[in-house]
Amino acid sequence: MNPKLIHFITSLLTPLVLLGLALRLLLSPLFLQVEYRMPGFPADTYGFTRADRLRWAPYAVDYLVNNEEISYLADLRFDDGTPLYNERELSHMADVKRVTKGALNVFYGALAALALLGLWSKRGEPWQAYRQGLKRGGWIMVGLAGAIALVVLVGMFLLPNLFWAFFTGFHALFFEGDSWLFLYSDTLIRLFPLRFWQDTFLFAAGIAVLGGLGLALGIRGHASASHLSQ
Repeated sequence: MNPKLIHFITSLLTPLVLLGLALRLLLSPLFLQVEYRMPGFPADTYGFTRADRLRWAPYAVDYLVNNEEISYLADLRFDDGTPLYNERELSHMADVKRVTKGALNVFYGALAALALLGLWSKRGEPWQAYRQGLKRGGWIMVGLAGAIALVVLVGMFLLPNLFWAFFTGFHALFFEGDSWLFLYSDTLIRLFPLRFWQDTFLFAAGIAVLGGLGLALGIRGHASASHLSQ
């Protein structure tokens, strides 16, 4: 395979892998434990305590990565017997699961392709092109994630409408119409208010930036050391 093609493919796969890694890390109970304890995280005006959120939110996250049907969420009940989620919320969660599963499949596929390409390149001359592709992909990820983080931070502290426009555009890519909009009294909003998503994008960007810098700067140093040792 042409080294230039290897470099190009590796540069494209690397950001997909880093974004997928960030997504997978955030789809964990640990992130919920951290997020609900963030300074200034808004209280639920309808009565959920932190303990309530930590009781119910993991079911939503687990549903996104397990192989259960929507009944996994539909069967949940408050202590008084009323359903945790209404039909609109359940429909949206089914949509979110399809998007999440698709994104994770892209991540796993990109990771496998990147690993196989690396194993093949290691055998000969394309290895340097592969390593430089990882480096360039790392820098691409730093740029993209840095831009996302900047939009979120400006939207949080200076121009609230900026984040809402970004958030709306993000949903328009994956969901139809206003199917993702809910009442403040709905469980999904009470568990995952806007601040939750602002922090989620920031955490994802941070993970991606760290991974990108690790590749971009680490590979440069390693390459120099290899060159000097020859």
